[in-house]
Amino acid sequence: MNKYVTVLVFLCLYISAKPALAQTPSTNAQDLDLSPEIIKDSPVLQRWRRQVPNVLEEIRNDPSFRSRLRFGYFPTNGGGIKIGAEDIVIDKTRFTISGEYYTTFNGKHANYGGEINYYLRPLGNYINVAPVLGYRHISGENYSTNGVSVGAKLLLVLSRSGGGDISLTQSWVAPASNEEIGLTKLSVGYAVTRKLRISTDIEQQNGRRNKDSRVGIILEYMLGQ
Repeated sequence: MNKYVTVLVFLCLYISAKPALAQTPSTNAQDLDLSPEIIKDSPVLQRWRRQVPNVLEEIRNDPSFRSRLRFGYFPTNGGGIKIGAEDIVIDKTRFTISGEYYTTFNGKHANYGGEINYYLRPLGNYINVAPVLGYRHISGENYSTNGVSVGAKLLLVLSRSGGGDISLTQSWVAPASNEEIGLTKLSVGYAVTRKLRISTDIEQQNGRRNKDSRVGIILEYMLGQ
């Protein structure tokens, strides 16, 4: 417990002495006369010894959401399953990739594809918007469409680090063609453990020759952290 108290004191001293630290970037834990044992046992102090971090900037850019692997069950259209990945961050940028594969047990319906998203605001924000671009294939009993998928995604984070969020995605497959299909997807997720979440997906599919809707329960495994 003592080492945690010492770390807290160190943080308080840093905040109160911020102007001085800004003028003397070489300030480190040794200047506060901390024992080597405390420094060795504290990754935070070791990091601050190397370089005093810009905490505000890290909060802004550290993703408020988590990358996830997904597996779900949909009872509609005779029952079906979905597997996929959501918001896999690309090398600490605002780009993420998502992909999924959905099929019914009778093989009469399928929906699969992948998209790349670019979040317009820093990833640490609780509200974010991302244009969506990708490829998707959709098929049913009497129709089949595939092609470019374009749209937008709205993300509302209720609790950071995957604790809870709501996302709404509107996209169009093969836009401006006779086979154009609009896809609306509402997803609400909530963490039940540090690594697992339960999500509900509500999807609406609108085409010139078909309309379809489905609701599913998704189990999500959160990556990282």
